[in-house]
Amino acid sequence: MIRSKLIIIVGSIVLVVSAVLIFGGRWARGHVNYMTAVEDHPRTCWTCHIYTQKDNFIAKVMNETYVSPYNLTISEDGNTLYVVGQESNEIVMVDPVRERVIDKIQVGERPHTIVLSKDGQTAYVSNQWADNIYLIDLENKQIFDTLTGGAGPAGVVLSPEEDYLWCVNSYSSDISVFDLNTHKEQRRLKAGNNPVSAAMSPDGSEVYVSSRRSVPVPHMTSPITEMTVIGTKYQRVTDRKMWKDAYIMENVRITPSGDLALSTLIRPKNLIPAVQIERGWMMTHGIGIIERKENGRMIQLLLDEPNAYYPDPFGLAITPDGKRAFVSHGGNDMITAIDLDEIRILLNESTDEQLATYANHLGISSRYVIGRIPTGANPKGMVVSPDGSKLYVAERLNDRIAVINTQTLETEKTIGLEGPRRRTVGRHGRQVLNNAKGTFQNQYACYTCHPDVHEDGLVYNMAGTDMGRNLANVQTLRDIGDIPPYKWNGKNQTIYKQDGMRFSTILTRNEAFTYKELDVLVAYIITGNPNPPNLRFNPIGELTAAQKRGKEVFYRDFDNFGNEIPVENRCYTCHPPPYFTNLEMTDVGTLADSDDPMMFDVPQLNNVYESAPYLHDGKAPTLEEIWTKFNDNDEHGVANDMLKDELNDLVEYLKSIGDAKNYMDEAKVYEASVSGKKNKNKK
Repeated sequence: MIRSKLIIIVGSIVLVVSAVLIFGGRWARGHVNYMTAVEDHPRTCWTCHIYTQKDNFIAKVMNETYVSPYNLTISEDGNTLYVVGQESNEIVMVDPVRERVIDKIQVGERPHTIVLSKDGQTAYVSNQWADNIYLIDLENKQIFDTLTGGAGPAGVVLSPEEDYLWCVNSYSSDISVFDLNTHKEQRRLKAGNNPVSAAMSPDGSEVYVSSRRSVPVPHMTSPITEMTVIGTKYQRVTDRKMWKDAYIMENVRITPSGDLALSTLIRPKNLIPAVQIERGWMMTHGIGIIERKENGRMIQLLLDEPNAYYPDPFGLAITPDGKRAFVSHGGNDMITAIDLDEIRILLNESTDEQLATYANHLGISSRYVIGRIPTGANPKGMVVSPDGSKLYVAERLNDRIAVINTQTLETEKTIGLEGPRRRTVGRHGRQVLNNAKGTFQNQYACYTCHPDVHEDGLVYNMAGTDMGRNLANVQTLRDIGDIPPYKWNGKNQTIYKQDGMRFSTILTRNEAFTYKELDVLVAYIITGNPNPPNLRFNPIGELTAAQKRGKEVFYRDFDNFGNEIPVENRCYTCHPPPYFTNLEMTDVGTLADSDDPMMFDVPQLNNVYESAPYLHDGKAPTLEEIWTKFNDNDEHGVANDMLKDELNDLVEYLKSIGDAKNYMDEAKVYEASVSGKKNKNKK
C-alpha cells in the first residue's frame, strides 16, 4: 500500500516536472522567438533578465565605472600626459617614460577637453555635462576656480598670451570667450550646429571651430556643416565656411606653419536607398582641408579605399614639423598616417574641378595615406610628443594609452590607466556599438548614425529599391529600454529585433552580430545611456514663467473657445510623463505622398530640444513648424486656436523636458489625475 502510494507520488512528480519541462520549454522557446524575431537565438534567461537590470543590487554587481579616456594633452617637456577620463570624471596624470599613472584629479561631470598653460602650472578642463570649466593648480592638484559660459562646454584653446580662453559650447552651439584676468565670460559668439572642437592658428590671429551636425537645410537635401572662423583681434566671426555633403566634424587642427586647417568628417549618402550598402559607398570617411591663404580652397579627401573603409574618424594630431598627420578611427580601431607634403603637392597640381571629384574618389587615398596602425578598442583623442617621435592615443574602451612610433608607424607599448580589469557585459556591448566590423566592408558602426548613443540629425531612405520612399528621421538610443515598440512604424517589438534581425536585413545585408554580441549590445543600450542633463533650458530643475505657461497648455483639456478637447487629441494623452510617450501607435496626419499607409509609434520627448529635425521624415526643422506648417486640421493636437505667444510658451516647455528620471513624481500625479477624471466620468 505504502509502496503504491510512493509510486503514485513519484509518478505524479515526474509527470508534473515533465509537463513543466515540455510546455515550459515550448513557452520559453516561443517567448525568445518573439523577443528576438528569430528561431534559433539561445534560450538564456539571464541575457534579458540579468544583463539588463538597472538601479539595483544586481546592476551594481554587474557594472563597473571605467576611465574611458577621451582626449589628452602633454606637458612641454614631454614627461607627463594629462588624460581626460570621460566616465570616471577625472584627469589621469601619466608618466609615459616609466609607463605608469602618477596621480588622478577629480573633475566635473563628463569632462571633454584639457589644455595646459605654457608654464605647466595650470590646467583648464571643460566639463560637458556640468556646464563649467575647472581651473586646476597642477602643483597642488586642486581646483581653484570655475568658469561658467554656455551649455555643454567641449573644445577649449588658449590664446598665445594666455589672456583669453576660447570654449566651444556643444549644446548651445556657441563659443564663450573668457577673460583670464577677470575670469569672466567677456563675449559669446554663434557657432555651427553642435560644435565640439577648436584650434588656434600658430600666430594667434584666428580660431577655427568644427561642428558635428548639419545646419538646417531644405527637406530632402544633403547635409551642410559649418566651420566657424573667428578673428581674435576683435573677437568676431569672420567667416562661416560651409562643408557641403559632410558632417560629424569631430576635430580640427592647424599645421604648425599655419598653411592648412584640417578636420575629420563623414560624407553620408543618406538620400540613396539603403540597398546601396550592397554595392559599397554608403558612408565614406575622410578629412576636410582649408587652404589658409587668400582665395584659399576647401577640399574634401577620403581616407577610405575601394574595398576597405575607415569609419568614424575622430582624433587629429600633426607632428611638430608639419609633415605628418594622424587620424584615429573609432569605428574600426585604426590610426591612419598621412603624408601632408604629398597632400600639398596634390593640391598644387590639381584644378578646382579635379579636387571636387576627389571628395568621392575611393582610390585617391593611396597618394597620401602612408600607413594604417591597429589599436585597442575605440581610439579617440591623440597627441604627439614635443619632439615628434611618439604618438599617444586614448583607447577609450580599453582604458589605456597606446604609444606609437611616428617614424616606424608601429605601436611600441600601451599604458594602462588603472581602470577595472574585468570586462562587464555593458562594456562589451559598448565596444560592439562602436565597432563597424559587422557591416559590409566596415562602412559604419551603430555609433556612426548614433553619435554619443543619440542621433545624427539626418533623414535616411530606408527603402530597399524605391528611391525616396518611407524616409526615416534617425531616433535616439538614449534611455529607450522601457518604451517599446521601436522604429517609427512600430514594427520592432524589442531592441533585440531592432538591432538584430532588422539591422542585418535593412542596413547591413549580412549578419552584423553574433548572438552573444547582440545580447551584450542590447544590455548596453538598455542600461548605459541616460540623457545629458538639460542645463540649457532647465538648468536648476525649475521652470521659467514662460515654461510654466507652456506646461499649462500641454496639460489643457479645453481650447481657447471653451470647447473640450477630445481626449485622444490632448498633448498629454499621447505624451504622458516620465518618457512622454504612451507607447501606442497613432495617426497625426503627417504621412507624406511617398509613405506607405501606416501609423506611427509615439516618440519620447526627453531632451527633445537637441533632436531637430522633427516628425518621422524630418520635414519640420523646428518644433514650432510641427504645428504651424504640418497641423492644418488639428490632427496632431489642437493648436490652431493658440495665439503665437501660447505656441511659443508650449515650445519653451517642451524644450525644458529632460531625462525621464526627473519626471517619476510628475508621472504619479498625472496617473492620479487621469484616474480621477475617469472615475468622475463614470459617475
